[in-house]
Amino acid sequence: MRWGVLAAALALDYAVGDPDVAIHPVRLLGRFISWTEKRARRGQTENLRLRGIGVVLLVLGAAYLAVEAWLAMAAWADRALGWNAWEPLEFCAESTVVWACIGVRSMLDHARAVLRELGAGALGAARTAVSRIVGRDVDALDGSGVRRACLESVAESLGDGVLGPLFFAVLAGPAGAALYRAANTLDSMLGHKDPEWIEIGWASARLDDVLSWIPARLAALCAAAGAFFLGLDAAAALATARRDAPRQPSPNSGWPEAAFAGALGVRLGGPVSYRGRRVDKAQLGSGSRLLDEQACEAALRLFSVSAWVAVAAGEAFVALGHL
Repeated sequence: MRWGVLAAALALDYAVGDPDVAIHPVRLLGRFISWTEKRARRGQTENLRLRGIGVVLLVLGAAYLAVEAWLAMAAWADRALGWNAWEPLEFCAESTVVWACIGVRSMLDHARAVLRELGAGALGAARTAVSRIVGRDVDALDGSGVRRACLESVAESLGDGVLGPLFFAVLAGPAGAALYRAANTLDSMLGHKDPEWIEIGWASARLDDVLSWIPARLAALCAAAGAFFLGLDAAAALATARRDAPRQPSPNSGWPEAAFAGALGVRLGGPVSYRGRRVDKAQLGSGSRLLDEQACEAALRLFSVSAWVAVAAGEAFVALGHL
């Protein structure tokens, strides 16, 4: 992968965000996952775990081939136009793949929509807005619960929406980022724990747990670095992540969430409900700061700065690889 691709991808993400168009790669991916899942079931109730493995392999294979075809087309165009000496189309193709796999501006936009509704006193609208970025039940959340759900989603997204794609882009190029995004999308669509999904989504959930293990912990480090640059409590971010994250039911989501809690001096975690099923999550952080609008705005700044920290670190590793 070329030096500068990660920075270009994040800059493009800030410029255009996540356009709500039918041909967006992640939306196409989601429709393909839904199509394969429905055909894997075909009214069957047996061997759903094995069928789910087949869905994973088919989706990952399709994502890989699509990216490689896109990059090959760009390389062919560069040669045809005589631009193969500096390969601008290949650079753009790589950048657009990584851009499609990350989600910084879209998360910021969703979170700000939640905070706007809360600021206007529209709790119902705020619940609707936060339901677009969380999987938990939101109907009974009060204002503090909505803010907590929003902040936790923002923090978790630093792991699976930023560090995951960037880590695998550095490790395996744009195709690596696409494979991670495909695995993460599979988990979000199929990896539920209720009886309807637990078997067919088993492979998706396990794969995402494995692939996100390192990025989640890197996200905590980037959050601590971002806290340092913003004058927040970087030491508390690291200490809280190390102390509280292993107590969460999820092996990965607690790391960036705990780092955010420590950096901001707030408390996150606690019981939540998913599709009517209560899940007792551990408390993250021991700070006494109110989870108010100011704390949430600080969290959004921390998310943004941490994303740039991750890109800078990724670009440094890419540069070292070219030495």
